[in-house]
Amino acid sequence: MTITDLCGIQEEATAPIIRKLVLVMRLSTERPEAAEAGFAKVVGTDKKNILAAMKEAVKNEVELPHSSSFGDGTEGQKTVDILKKKIA
Repeated sequence: MTITDLCGIQEEATAPIIRKLVLVMRLSTERPEAAEAGFAKVVGTDKKNILAAMKEAVKNEVELPHSSSFGDGTEGQKTVDILKKKIA
């Protein structure tokens, strides 16, 4: 489980090598795809709600999807390969 208020972390946590539930300590998210897929849960900013969500996540492990709408985790290497071809 990951707890954050950063959007980028929500994307990173969906990578196949990581695949972790993200509790988003905000009132909304700019990454609704992560929430819709089940990777992220918006828990708000209230301390009691955050703690309750953490306890729930620890108690009941969530089955996460095997694929991510943000890619397969190899985008960085693909970018490097493209740049190498363009520069060479």
